[in-house]
Parts: sequence; C-alpha cells; structure tokens
Amino acid sequence: MLIVDDSRVARLMLRSFISAMRPEWHIVEAEDGEKAIALTTTETPHYATLDYNMPGMNGMELAEILAASFPDLKMTLLTANIQEPVQQRAAALGIDFVAKPITEKSCAKIVELLGE
Repeated sequence: MLIVDDSRVARLMLRSFISAMRPEWHIVEAEDGEKAIALTTTETPHYATLDYNMPGMNGMELAEILAASFPDLKMTLLTANIQEPVQQRAAALGIDFVAKPITEKSCAKIVELLGE
C-alpha cells in the first residue's frame, strides 16, 4: 500500500490504523507526488491513499499518473477538501473518496472500499 500525504502525522496515523487492520500489507509512504512516483520505480502498489492538497501536484493529478502506469491500482482520495467538484472528479476517475480526519473509522472505510 502506498500512502501519499504531505503531513507526517497523517501518514503515521494512517500507517498505524491500516497496519493494525491489515498487518500483512507492506506499506510505503511518500510526502508528495514526485516522491510517490519515484517510489513506484521499485515498488508496485496494489492500493494507494492520496491526499488532495499537497505541494507540487495535487492528489488528483497524481492519481491520473499512477492510473496510467498501474491500471489495476485501487486508489482512495483521503482529504479534508470535501468540495463537491473534488468528489465528482474523483468519482469520474474511479477513485474512492474518504473525508478526513483520519480515524479508525475512516481507515476501516478505506480498507472496505479497497475490497479487502
């Protein structure tokens, strides 16, 4: 699983909750889109959570790039940006949407949406 969020605290919380629910998952993290893309040269993610608001490219732009290289990658946009256009664009790209804050409940929803 690839976690992409510019907040270190958000990444740590997500890793903690997801690891508790799915200890068998290998989790890697990136703090921005460029680092996430670089990680995929050595890692092949099956699942990804993407923050929307990040420096450089936003989560939606990253999702489009990742989808081109990994068409079977299941992605969830995990963000505090809950505006309707963001949710609609995510849906149009086939990306699940989960609103922050990061809690055990929101992480359980991510795991459920990923079909695991």
